[in-house]
Amino acid sequence: MLETRSSTETQPVVIVGLYGSRDPDSPDRCLDELESLVEAAGGRVAHRAFQRAPFVCEGTGRADRPASPGTFIGRGKAETVAELARASAARQVIVDNELSPAQIRELEKVTGCQVIDRSELILDIFASRAQTREAKLQVELAQLEYTAPRLRGMWTHLERQAASGRSPGIGTRGPGEKQIEIDRRIVSKRIARLREQLERIHGRKQREVSGRSERQFCVGLVGYTNAGKSTLMNALTSAGTYVEDQLFATLDTKTRRWELSPGTDVALSDTVGFVSDLPPQLVASFRSTLEETLSADLLLHVIDASHPQALEQVEAVEDVLSELGCDPSRIVRVLNKIDRLGADGDADGGAASAGDGIAILRSNVPDGVPVSAMSGEGLPALKQVVSDRRRGNWIAVRVRAPLSDGRVQAFARAVGQIDDERWEESGWRADIRLARAHLSKLRALGPDVVIEDRSH
Repeated sequence: MLETRSSTETQPVVIVGLYGSRDPDSPDRCLDELESLVEAAGGRVAHRAFQRAPFVCEGTGRADRPASPGTFIGRGKAETVAELARASAARQVIVDNELSPAQIRELEKVTGCQVIDRSELILDIFASRAQTREAKLQVELAQLEYTAPRLRGMWTHLERQAASGRSPGIGTRGPGEKQIEIDRRIVSKRIARLREQLERIHGRKQREVSGRSERQFCVGLVGYTNAGKSTLMNALTSAGTYVEDQLFATLDTKTRRWELSPGTDVALSDTVGFVSDLPPQLVASFRSTLEETLSADLLLHVIDASHPQALEQVEAVEDVLSELGCDPSRIVRVLNKIDRLGADGDADGGAASAGDGIAILRSNVPDGVPVSAMSGEGLPALKQVVSDRRRGNWIAVRVRAPLSDGRVQAFARAVGQIDDERWEESGWRADIRLARAHLSKLRALGPDVVIEDRSH
């Protein structure tokens, strides 16, 4: 979506947003994130501007009512943006709000530039990051669902009539079908086809996840994009997961073995990061991918503790988790990147305002586990927290099973902890601890499996 002049020189763009008047700092914070999104898409911000509005959306600084219905940001601000674009030779303007097709057209007339709104920018980043077939299908579905309701407004030239070069036959001399209706049908059919393909992929993955969860305790990594989830996964599992200091570096769920202690493993999964005002089409398209991680027994919410807007990022992530029906009791917050904090708690030893932000974060996240995925600091403590949570709903039982049935031993080692075991002529006997939910699965392994409760 963003144009590039060459591999080394990126196309300059102008960014602008309409923000509410209740939070005087919100424009700078929002534009900082928008600039990061532009850089992730391969662009370079030459100038930035904002307009004030009296109304704001709940939980965000972005205005929910335009300053002007036509240009959204007001004609005067649009002309200012046009001057900034001319001064920097920018050919694109990116707006930190969601625009209607009519507003995009009007802004393009005033600025003389291509206009992209926030949702389209994020969709473009996802498209550039998609590597696997599933991710590409999910992104295409999100893009089509974003585009479908905008066909009439975006493609006014399609209001022509579909016609054949031959003379019309009987019953075909009426107005005929408009081309836009044909395009709508094509888009609708493609959306239906993509959903069918994704449902088949998701059905297969659900069976894989279900089988894995029956055998092993599962931990999922969630968090704001670029919070360091993939780096943390590599530090915990030596997974070799792709890591880059860019937004949405990970789109596909990756699962690796994490050894908490000798003989005790869990499955650790990393998935796509969140961002504030994530386009609903993306949340819908990636829902199954997110649910694969959210179905884990425990979630580690990775937070960039060095980020000045860390608390706002926490709220954005937990809003999405709540929307997806995630149980808050299964979440452990992890304060990552503590190696970037100065001696006084400032991010990179910076201004006092950054230190104030960290203090506010810690006061609002008192149970957060401080770690550094880069230096390894705090990782043993994190392992202990996960181990404790893994054992939190466990019960102690004594199991007897035939020596010939290796499934019982394998299952006990995978999902529980063996305190003592013996191999006798009568069979294998072990004192183990495991989650109560796995007890019925253990019994179902065979009629000769004998289980005694030793919790009391």
